[in-house]
Amino acid sequence: MKQLNIGVLVGSLRKESFNKKTARALMANAPDHLNFEVIEIGDLAHYSEDAEANVPVAWAAFREKIKSKDAFLFVTPEYNRSVPSVLKNALDVASRPWGHNLWDGKPAGIVSVSIGAIGGFGANHHLRQSLVFLNVATMPQPEAYIGNAASLFDDEGHVINDHTKEILVNYMQAYTAWVEKHVL
Repeated sequence: MKQLNIGVLVGSLRKESFNKKTARALMANAPDHLNFEVIEIGDLAHYSEDAEANVPVAWAAFREKIKSKDAFLFVTPEYNRSVPSVLKNALDVASRPWGHNLWDGKPAGIVSVSIGAIGGFGANHHLRQSLVFLNVATMPQPEAYIGNAASLFDDEGHVINDHTKEILVNYMQAYTAWVEKHVL
């Protein structure tokens, strides 16, 4: 099986983020031919077209990582019924200036994670809107909203809820098929 390079973007910067824990659990449930790299987004300066004349080093490195990936997995919390600004900024940095969209045509999956009961539904769908515009082939089903995240992990960050484990396993099976369909 061909090795596929997957970029993982986590919308939470918090050290003990439930989103980071979920991302690790998702990666652990993937087949060996998916090579994951968590791409850090916290050090990206806010996008401004003015900076294109002297591109920040962090932008250049981030853009190279995005360019090198076959597909993406987004794991995000919900802030005010949307995605965190750091994640939206990452989308902008790699899709601008106009005509230089590095996300274009690549497949992706979205998992939203929240301490609330609805599991980041708003962020999940808001991110989908942006990805549609960026021409990212976003997996439509199954959708994944992980709610009540504060009760799903042990002190080491492992998923302790059997139903959630099953959701993550099933999601990664579907995600793998989605990526293979669009890349291979």
